[in-house]
Amino acid sequence: MTENATENGIERYELLVVGGGVAGLTAATFTARAGLSTLVVNHDESILRRNAHLENMPGFPAGLNARLFADMLHAQATRNGANYQQSRVETLSGSLDAGFVATVSTENDAASREIHADRVLVASWAEVSYLDGLGVEIRDAGSKQYVADDGLGRTNVEGIYAAGRIAERYHQAVIAAGNGAEAAITLIHDSETPFYNDWVVPEGYFTDRGREVPPGCEEIDAAEQQARQAAARAAMQEYFAEPHDERQRTHPSLVDDEKGRIDWNDEG
Repeated sequence: MTENATENGIERYELLVVGGGVAGLTAATFTARAGLSTLVVNHDESILRRNAHLENMPGFPAGLNARLFADMLHAQATRNGANYQQSRVETLSGSLDAGFVATVSTENDAASREIHADRVLVASWAEVSYLDGLGVEIRDAGSKQYVADDGLGRTNVEGIYAAGRIAERYHQAVIAAGNGAEAAITLIHDSETPFYNDWVVPEGYFTDRGREVPPGCEEIDAAEQQARQAAARAAMQEYFAEPHDERQRTHPSLVDDEKGRIDWNDEG
């Protein structure tokens, strides 16, 4: 995990991601791998965890436990260098030229604190009061609000990007993941970070043709390839070795539990 840069007690990142659901964590994985110091600030739980079983996810032909998938997304983002904090963004101010300042709070903090970032990617649930005063174009749909973008993640305010459900994309997890990746790559290019592709290739793929390895690519030899594949197998075996121990969520209005949890073992 990348350590944040602190100047005079101020947390500074190149990117602040607001929201730690599918879109936010996927975006953070891409930006962190591209070398941008990235912080994900998440409040409450992703709606993903309400799914009883996640279907239609590429690479999982029989589906998988949604809460396990959420845990795996978090591990993937932090493994690749993103920082993660369980906090709530209360306000956001600033500009691309001056930098953005987010005021955040946590349940354990007596007072709010500030996080400074060059750019911001919003991927939170459809409540965007923290964007008030920035001039971000928002569509009010009654109980929900959606942030308008150009189709690639850019909002009408330079330096602010949107991805996932808050950008009014379809509700499916695979679409949120793809849109998070798309917005992240747009942001990477806009930040003028050298980036060709997030691609790991066999040794010699580029260099044996007299080409330099492009930015964002990596050549690995056979030994490294085997080591990574072994690590991947071990990780997946560990993830799927036992049933996930987190209780199932449902809509909070349906149960008398602050987290909206139900217990499939209850007989009442």
